[in-house]
Amino acid sequence: MHRLIFGHSFVELAAVILLLGLAFYFLNKKKASVHGNTEDADTGTSGSLTTPKKTNSGGSSSSPTETSNIGSSSSPATDTSVGSSSSPTGTKSIASSSSLTEANNGASSSLAASTGNCYEVFLSFRGPDTRKGFTDHLYNGLLDAGIDVFRDDDELPQGENIRPELLAAITNSKILIPILSVNYGTSSWCLDELVNIIDCKNNNGQIVLPIFYKVKPADVGHQIGSFGEAFHKRESRLLERRFDPTILKKWKQALLEVSTLKGYKAAGYEAKLVNSVVRKVLSELKKKFELVVSENLVGIDSHVKNVLEFVENKSHATLFVGIHGMGGIGKTTLAKAIYNKLSNQFEHRSFIADIRESWKRNGIHYLQNQLIYDILKRENEVRNDDEGTKFISSKFKDKRVLILLDDVDNIIQLKCLVGNRDWFSSGSRIIITTINERILEEVGVDYTYDHKEMDKDQSLLLFSKHAFRKDSPPRELKDLTCEVVSKTGGLPLSLVVLGSLLCGKKLAFWRGTMEKLIKVPPKEVREKLRISYEALDYE
Repeated sequence: MHRLIFGHSFVELAAVILLLGLAFYFLNKKKASVHGNTEDADTGTSGSLTTPKKTNSGGSSSSPTETSNIGSSSSPATDTSVGSSSSPTGTKSIASSSSLTEANNGASSSLAASTGNCYEVFLSFRGPDTRKGFTDHLYNGLLDAGIDVFRDDDELPQGENIRPELLAAITNSKILIPILSVNYGTSSWCLDELVNIIDCKNNNGQIVLPIFYKVKPADVGHQIGSFGEAFHKRESRLLERRFDPTILKKWKQALLEVSTLKGYKAAGYEAKLVNSVVRKVLSELKKKFELVVSENLVGIDSHVKNVLEFVENKSHATLFVGIHGMGGIGKTTLAKAIYNKLSNQFEHRSFIADIRESWKRNGIHYLQNQLIYDILKRENEVRNDDEGTKFISSKFKDKRVLILLDDVDNIIQLKCLVGNRDWFSSGSRIIITTINERILEEVGVDYTYDHKEMDKDQSLLLFSKHAFRKDSPPRELKDLTCEVVSKTGGLPLSLVVLGSLLCGKKLAFWRGTMEKLIKVPPKEVREKLRISYEALDYE
């Protein structure tokens, strides 16, 4: 009996030992597998790329020979360039191969659509090389300049399939910036992004601004130097695993092509480089920051030229420029045109419209908060005038700004919003429009521009653009047109209002309007003239 019991116990003990041994064996095997994946991400032979098309919606189904849009489905978290959600070790987490397959079948098209056309700049970078340094500085510099930037470690939801979103972000961004660092070529993710970036440049005409971060363009293009050494080590490991050589060929072609593009070299102070890149992006995206002006402008170019000649001769000084004239003369339009010409030179811009009316309704601290938000992107920062004045005078000293203050009618508005030149960094431009020249004298502007009425020929051209949708009146209406134009006194607002009113109307309506015009001007014009009248001194 005892022997039987002992035998039974021995069998149980042996079983336990056997199970532990098997568990230990599989655990070691799994660790070895994970270690191998960490060292070299591409463990499979798949990973061919899908070229983005102009009408790409963010993802499409793939054939068996083209298994991914960006990167291999077997790529683990450590093989990254732009992490979707970072782990404590700074790597990118990506979805499992099953979810990636699902995305390639179109399951995540709604995710891709969410990126839409929201981004103006796409950053591609090798996380461990630059994420916490140069890339972070560039990312925040672009954001501070009001530019929508895609950096997928911030933008992609954790746990979501990132391929369709990432491809959509590349194809829908206007400017693509690959940051080519020493280890950029060791990441299949980075290289797949680069292939898609070059395809977008060639097929869609998107702008590519490469940054060669502590590597030479030739080293990148021909895979030599420190860049080439890192790339070839990775290449050798991939070839040992029978990696698809056609993908390697695409990577090398993309590296060669990007090395020939005009870009930037990080060979000095990085802050200076960030500023240069931001200015270049602003220049390329200039239309985003332009204020809306009429397409039917007449005779404004000479006025813009006169003001800019003074401004450009004082490039390093902080300048206050004043534009004055009667209501409806076109001061705001002229100021907007000047602002648009200068906007791409400034990271920090603000246009505050209708100050006279806004001050009456909301108070000066409302305008101060608007200015603070435009420059610093901080909402509802101040609660009263004094707090706002102290904040602006102390926080903008290192900011080179372009500010347009439209329709100022009280010196207090200027003192609370722009104070004096010491509030801003050198090279700032403050443009002020007003009907009251005395305000400009009191604040001590550097340049005053008296905006005059239009001459006869310009008046006729502007009126015709609005009344007839062309540059001159028809022969049968020429005399009556000249008579109407003569009654406006060269006031652009009158010409626009009357021209729009008479457009498409019959001759009888024109004559009736002429009779009314002799007695009283149109309502919009009358209101503007009333403002000018009320601003006059009693004498």
